[in-house]
Amino acid sequence: MPSTDWRLGLRTIYIVPSRFGVLWLASAVLLVLVAIQTGSNSTLLLAFLLLGVMALAMVLTHDNLDGVTLRCATPVPGFAQEVQLYPVLVVCPTPRQQVQLRFEGQRPEGSFCCPAGERRLDLRWTPDRRGRQLPPRLLLDSVAPLGLFICWTRWRPPVPQLIWPARRPGPVQTSDPRPLQSGLEEWQDLRPLRRGDRQALVDWAGAAKGRPLQAKQFSDPAERHHLLSPASGLPLEAALEHLAERIWQLHHQGASYGLKLPGCSIAPARGVRHRDACLELLALA
Repeated sequence: MPSTDWRLGLRTIYIVPSRFGVLWLASAVLLVLVAIQTGSNSTLLLAFLLLGVMALAMVLTHDNLDGVTLRCATPVPGFAQEVQLYPVLVVCPTPRQQVQLRFEGQRPEGSFCCPAGERRLDLRWTPDRRGRQLPPRLLLDSVAPLGLFICWTRWRPPVPQLIWPARRPGPVQTSDPRPLQSGLEEWQDLRPLRRGDRQALVDWAGAAKGRPLQAKQFSDPAERHHLLSPASGLPLEAALEHLAERIWQLHHQGASYGLKLPGCSIAPARGVRHRDACLELLALA
């Protein structure tokens, strides 16, 4: 597996003059030609001064990125065709001046200064399909401190991000198992007695034995467990997208649901972990 660290050095940093640097260099060359034609030592001195500043700027711009390490953090799953955040850690042994970090094809979100130590940046990208997807190549560049050169590096982060199917409303095959039947003799647990509870719910038998007053807790007779499966007659990707939308809706409704796909299934339950497990099963189906 490729390393999750990318250290910038002589073999991983590229540097060329910026547009301002090309104009600066052309001005210096023009001054040299004028000095030769006119025999002006002061003009020649100014031209050499401009060239010296440019040489110094090349070294300083390169050193601004030299030694920086890019590191992958653990990305959070998300839906396809939606903007996702990919975490990247920028580790600097010493403070660095203005740099830009973005994925290729994305607009820069502005430059920032890197203090000594580790800084986390969440970069935006939009995956177009489900599964474990790698983001585009990452571009880190800087023109600091003088703007005469642009120094950059490119790196493909090796840690994939889990991408769930895109959410689209549509038909889903649903089977509702028989709801739980409950009565006063089928209590599930005990809870502290609350003000306004019916007398029939009080655990009088426990109270007679000297226990604190508690209320019996019963299963909800109206509760239903939705078992979801792909709708017949639909392409696989469309069916998975409809299932992702239905799972998202049921989760926010607080309903109990399960998922059944060919060769695997997840029993009905609730909660964020259950939702993520179902969506992961869809992503890798």
